[in-house]
Amino acid sequence: MNKEEMSWLLQTINDPERAKRFVLAQYERGRISFQVMADVAPERNWANRKPNRFLTTATDHSTTEFPIAFAW
Repeated sequence: MNKEEMSWLLQTINDPERAKRFVLAQYERGRISFQVMADVAPERNWANRKPNRFLTTATDHSTTEFPIAFAW
């Protein structure tokens, strides 16, 4: 599934939280690529622009919207 197809599908889901879960589930099942997920997330303001959690110190307990950190 490409970005355009995913964006079209997401227009049919009214609840933003449900749309997030849908995208994450599709990624976890290997139905969409990381690139598609990364392309769709900023369009829907899902990307957490905090520092990459893998590069922060152990005392930083910040969370991300997705278990994958998006680096900008």
